[in-house]
Amino acid sequence: MSAHQIYDGSTLERDLVLEGDVAIVGTGAGGAITAEILAGAGLRVLLVEEGAYRKPEDFPLREVPSLARLYREGGAIPSRDGALSVVQGRTVGGSTTVNWTSSFRTPPPALHHWREHHGLQGLSPDDLAPWFEAIEERLHISPWEEHNRNNELLARGAQALGWNYGAIKRNVHECAGHGFCGLGCPVGAKQSMDRTAIPDALTNGGVLVTRVRAERLELDTNRVVGIEGLALDGLGVRTTGKRVQLRAPSVVVAGGAINSPALLMRSGVPDPYRRLGKRTFLQTHNYSLSFMPEAIDPFYGAPQSIYTDQFTWRDGVAGRAGFNMEVVGAQPVVSMNFWRGMGSEMTTFARRLRHLHILVSQIRDGFHPDSQGGEVKLRSDGSAVLDYPINDYIWDGVRSSYLAMAECQFAAGAESVHPACSDARTYRSWPEARAAIAALPLRTPNVFLNSTHPLGGCAMGGDPHTSVVAADGRHHQVENLLVIDGSVFPTSLGVNPCLSIYALAARNASLLAERIAADATKTSQTR
Repeated sequence: MSAHQIYDGSTLERDLVLEGDVAIVGTGAGGAITAEILAGAGLRVLLVEEGAYRKPEDFPLREVPSLARLYREGGAIPSRDGALSVVQGRTVGGSTTVNWTSSFRTPPPALHHWREHHGLQGLSPDDLAPWFEAIEERLHISPWEEHNRNNELLARGAQALGWNYGAIKRNVHECAGHGFCGLGCPVGAKQSMDRTAIPDALTNGGVLVTRVRAERLELDTNRVVGIEGLALDGLGVRTTGKRVQLRAPSVVVAGGAINSPALLMRSGVPDPYRRLGKRTFLQTHNYSLSFMPEAIDPFYGAPQSIYTDQFTWRDGVAGRAGFNMEVVGAQPVVSMNFWRGMGSEMTTFARRLRHLHILVSQIRDGFHPDSQGGEVKLRSDGSAVLDYPINDYIWDGVRSSYLAMAECQFAAGAESVHPACSDARTYRSWPEARAAIAALPLRTPNVFLNSTHPLGGCAMGGDPHTSVVAADGRHHQVENLLVIDGSVFPTSLGVNPCLSIYALAARNASLLAERIAADATKTSQTR
């Protein structure tokens, strides 16, 4: 244990029992902001995290070992049928430690849809504005203007086509622009939770337990009385046999989409209307690779600083699958995952890496009757698996985004474009690409799909028959249980989700702190 109260599960010599006012599962965007606010309110906060606590000096910026150390399942959690993979961080700070810092407020069309179709009150753009403003100030979130060549090409293409585009806000302070944000920030410029909210929570008396897997919540009638966890070895793979119990009168689950609903299911948390794990969304990502005549060195500078939302709401909120577009910071290992070549073809690709330009589209899901998302289920050993069918609605978004990305890249001056699909080939002009992509067979696993934005599975809503928690994060059936993370969103967002999670967590943690204080006052007055 250090000066701060930090326990490393891999070094425990005996079982550990801790007691506090609030126990939190997860240290990502939701759990960390919640811990910071509650600890700042004078509460004893207990945090449990499956990953390790890494410092800037622990980030060597080497792709393969970093993926193994900082990501769940090496950054490629397969869906049940293997059609796509999900990328999630597994370290103190969660995915905020390894994300690319792109920060967007929740789009008003999504918030209006939630009110009209999911009965969510108090979450209008005006209601959330103060929370967004507070988080943006806290985490130094502001538009990034030092665009690298990679991002400038997206702006060039969008401008040539008359599309909407703009600068992305990033949560960084004195960023050095090394470009490998996905491997952790070696200079501590990224305002991720491991650098901001977690240290503040610990300074205010919080207790952090790392390398411990939360196995289940301990229930007593309609209350949670604690969290039961298993300590992991130094690699975070095998259990050591040591058990950890965190006991508190209030429990917050913040394990993220996939793991939060799985924990509640393993625990036997009441689910009378069978909503747990349902409506899990991915904002499915697909990619378009192009080669530019000039070297652009896409692996240096801020990975993402330009976006276009030209197609996000193109057919209205409940219309065809909309998508936004951003660029990919093309590190070698990541880039070669997109290219399905072999032998000399792969060698040629690697030699031209400095000229590579990759666009990514994020297909928003959850707004249309044909877009119900996926479902988190439990395997026989209790681990989580996501069943996410790729239906015609999603395939329509894939094809439309392939066309839009190719058009943008040719407008920006690309010599050639190749969708990240093994049935595609290299196209040398926009007319050739347009005709070929329109006829391209779309099937798994030939199309490279993944997601860095899993959302839902513990949806918030006004009706317990169709949701798991209320707008303030409180579970509909368990009075002292809250879920505060991306799993509560009733749809995807159409933008990168970290700022939305931060703001909602700040709101709901503050409401929880007020309720705890009010209960304490009421108790003292009745004595």
